[in-house]
Amino acid sequence: MVTLQTPICDFGTPAPDFSLPGVDGKVWSRDQCKGEQGLLVMFICNHCPYVQAVRDRILRDARELADYGIGCVAIMSNDPTDYPEDSFDNMKRVAADYDFPFPYLFDETQAVARAYGAVCTPDFFGYNSELGLQYRGRLDASRKEPAPQGTRRDLFEAMKQVAETGAGPEEQIPSMGCSIKWKA
Repeated sequence: MVTLQTPICDFGTPAPDFSLPGVDGKVWSRDQCKGEQGLLVMFICNHCPYVQAVRDRILRDARELADYGIGCVAIMSNDPTDYPEDSFDNMKRVAADYDFPFPYLFDETQAVARAYGAVCTPDFFGYNSELGLQYRGRLDASRKEPAPQGTRRDLFEAMKQVAETGAGPEEQIPSMGCSIKWKA
């Protein structure tokens, strides 16, 4: 397992469009996922211990961000050949077991991960209502274990600010996680 950190936020970079199959049987585009005040694109997977450690917090934050007009989408771009836990069938199971409140999409060709510049799971891209990048940071101080309760909710606070002002915070701490499992 390779642990990586995300690059710093390149403010204003437009959100690439996509058309990906969801575990719900629908094909989703960027604009279908967008909320009135912005869009949070999350690259996650099923097997990564960094994602597993914060999955409940991701779900909590996504539900609360919906109240601020932020749409959320999760994309799984790993090659499931070597990581069968990340297969489409297992994506369906995890989304159902945890009652995902957002589309969970499979990026089989990995083209969407490459277009966004995703490097790890979890990797968060927060966009404003104009679909300009405003956040490229961590969920919170969690690593392979959840940070203590009461830890600052970096992602939530940043996206709430984006919803309210259109701009993300100048200071952002990179996300950390397992590398995307690229195809050979």
